[in-house]
Amino acid sequence: MELMTPKEIVSELDKYIIGQDRAKRAVAIALRNRYRRSQLPENLKEDITPKNILMKGPTGVGKTEIARRLAKLVRAPFVKVEATKYTEVGYVGRDVESMIRDLVETSIRLVKDEKFEEVKATATNNANKKLRDILLKSHKKPAQTTTTNKDDNSIEIVVQDESKSDAEKLLKEVEAGKHDKEIIEIEVTEAPKAIEIIPGTQDSNLNDMLSGFLPKRKKMRKITVAQARRNLVHEESSRLIDMDAVNEEGVRRAEQEGIIFIDEIDKIAIARGNGNGPDVSREGVQRDILPFVEGCTVNTKYGLIKTDYILFIAAGAFHIAKMEDLIPELQGRFPIRVELENLTKDDFFKILTQPKNAITMQQAELLKVDNIDLEFEEDALKEVARIAELENENNENIGARRLHTIMETLLEEISFNADGDYPLSKVKITRDFVLKALESTVKKYDITRYIM
Repeated sequence: MELMTPKEIVSELDKYIIGQDRAKRAVAIALRNRYRRSQLPENLKEDITPKNILMKGPTGVGKTEIARRLAKLVRAPFVKVEATKYTEVGYVGRDVESMIRDLVETSIRLVKDEKFEEVKATATNNANKKLRDILLKSHKKPAQTTTTNKDDNSIEIVVQDESKSDAEKLLKEVEAGKHDKEIIEIEVTEAPKAIEIIPGTQDSNLNDMLSGFLPKRKKMRKITVAQARRNLVHEESSRLIDMDAVNEEGVRRAEQEGIIFIDEIDKIAIARGNGNGPDVSREGVQRDILPFVEGCTVNTKYGLIKTDYILFIAAGAFHIAKMEDLIPELQGRFPIRVELENLTKDDFFKILTQPKNAITMQQAELLKVDNIDLEFEEDALKEVARIAELENENNENIGARRLHTIMETLLEEISFNADGDYPLSKVKITRDFVLKALESTVKKYDITRYIM
C-alpha cells in the first residue's frame, strides 16, 4: 500500500475497469489515506477515521468491481454483502453483525494463506516423505539372500537389503509426480458439519463452540497420491504455523485494513411517509447498520474487533429511492458521494478490447481448447458495442453485463459445433457475421427509428 500513489492505484484499476474516473479517484484517495494515517503518531491516529463512500449508478457499470479490485491491489480483507439480506433485530433473517464476523473470517483466511506460502516448501517436502513411506509399504520387496562357499569348511551368507536405495529412488519419483494417479489408503480429517443454533439468525455453529472440547474425527479413505499430497501439505502447514499469531494478525488487519462493500443499499431506503407494510423493517436495518459504520466493538469467536477504522463502501442504483431517502444519520457517515455514469458504445468497445480480462480474450481462450482460433475484427466489435448500447437504452439498463448476453448469442453456433476433432481452424468474426447472428435484434431497433 505504501508504494502506491493515488495515480498508480487509478492506473491499476484502469487495466480492468473502463471509465468511472470519479469513482476510481475517490477510492484511490481513501486507500492512500490509510497509509498516510499509518505513518502518524498514535495520539493522532486514533482520531482519524476513514471517509466512507456512497456510489450511485445502474447495475453493471463497475461499482462492485472497483471495490473488489481495490482490495486485491493491497491484499486487504474484503467482503461484499447485500443490504437486502439483513433484517431488523427481531425479524427472521441475517443480523447485521454477521458482516463483521465475515470480514474477520476473510482476514484470517488471508493471513493463513500468506503463512502457508511461507512454509509451503517445507510442508511439501514433509508430505512427500510421508507419501514415500506409505508407498514403500505397498511396494516393499522381501530381502534377498545369497550364499557363497568361502572354503571347504565355511559358508558366507549375504543379505541384500535394497530398502534404502529404493526409498531414495521412490522419494525422487514422488517429488516428480510419477505416482500422482496411484491409489493409496490414508487417514484424513473429516470436515465439521455446520449446525446453526437458531436457523436464519446466527452464523455461528456448534462445531465452532465445541471445537476446543471435541477431538477431530478421522477416517481411512482411498484417494490418489495427488489428493493425498494436498491433504498432507495442508496438515503439515498447519503444524508449522502459529495459529494464535495468525488469528491475532487477522483481527488486526480486519480492524485497520478491512473493506466492507454494502450493495443494494437503495433497497433499504424508504421514501418519506412510506414506512409501513412489507417495508416496515427497512429503516430498522439502516439503524442496525449505523453503529457499525459509526464505530463500535463486536464480539467474535476470535475476540473483540473495533469497526472504527473499517472502510465502508455502499452502492445502489437509486432508481426508485434517492440517496436522501436514507436516514440522515446514515447519510452523514458516507461523506463521499460518487455518481457513476451510464456506459456508451465507446465504453463498450473499450471494454471489449482493453481490459486484461476482456470478454473477447476469454471467449478466444475457451474456444482454443477445441482448436478454434477466434479473431474479432474491429468493425465487428464496434457493431457489438452499438447493439449493446441500444439494448440498454430500450430495455433494462444492465451495463456491461449486456455484453455477456450478446457475446453468448453471437458465438452460440460456433461454441455448439466446436468439439476439438478437427485441426486448428481460424475463425474471423466480421461485422457481417455479427449482423447475421444478431439479425432479429438489429431489425427490431432499425424499425424503432421510424416509429414516431
